[in-house]
Order: sequence, then structure tokens, then C-alpha cells
Amino acid sequence: MTAGTPRRQVLVLGAAGVVTAATGCTVYGDENDPPDPPDSPDSPDQPDASDGGGASGGGAVVATTGDVEVGGGLILAEQQVVITQPAEGDFRAFSAVCTHQGCTVSSVGDGTIDCACHGSRFSIEDGSVVQAASGLSPDDQDPLPPVDVTVDGDQISLASG
Repeated sequence: MTAGTPRRQVLVLGAAGVVTAATGCTVYGDENDPPDPPDSPDSPDQPDASDGGGASGGGAVVATTGDVEVGGGLILAEQQVVITQPAEGDFRAFSAVCTHQGCTVSSVGDGTIDCACHGSRFSIEDGSVVQAASGLSPDDQDPLPPVDVTVDGDQISLASG
């Protein structure tokens, strides 16, 4: 009787191995299926910006020009982008992730993009450090990296790429 037990264990373990291997080879979609659509804008009535807006092509519409105050900006936490308007009709965008310790910037106004975590402040014109985080000098902290956006009429889109 003891000779039959190891053989059963081998057969059971072998069957489990076959099931495991087959599971690892499961196909979850046909290669001819279209890819999932990109995230859509919050409001369905915004037009699709994929038909233009810049040399690099338009991406998803994320804001309108009216959403961004002159001398201020708009923080898009989900996209981790801050869009600014240093002068009338001049739109710029930067990463909304503070270069000190990775907090999302908290406000934009009076010409700066501000991070409440440790006091960093960045220029709305070029993302440069205006005031470094507590205990650092502006030379010790990196500026906010620029982000490509396109403006088509009153629609602001993240550049696709």
C-alpha cells in the first residue's frame, strides 16, 4: 500500500503542474481586437482634440482656456500636470509633482506654483525654483519639468506622444 501513495502524489502534482502551465498560456484577447480607448474627458460634450492642435498632435482635452487665470494656473491632479497662463493667451504646462519630495503642488497664484508640503515655489513662466523647500537653496532643487500641451481655439489638450 505504501508503494501506491507516492505514485498518486506524483500524478496529482503532475496534473497540478499541467493546469498551472495551461493557465499561464491563457489568451485574454484577440490580437485583432482594437485597443481600449484612452481615458475620456470629464464632460462628454467636449470635442475630441485628436484631429490637430500642434505639430505633435493633440491628446485628450483637459481644460479650456477660460479655466486658467492670467497670472495663475490650473492643477490637474489626475494627470499630474499644472497649466499656467503667465500672460494673456500664453499657456504653459509643467509636471505637478514637486521636485523636492514628490508631493503634488497645491496652488497657483501671484506668479508662482506652490507646494504646501515643504514650501517650494516655482515660476509659472518656466517652472524654475523661486523658493526652494525648507532648508534648501534654489540651486539645490530642480525646476518643474515642462509638459507639452496644445491649444486649439479654447481647448487645451495634453500633447499625445
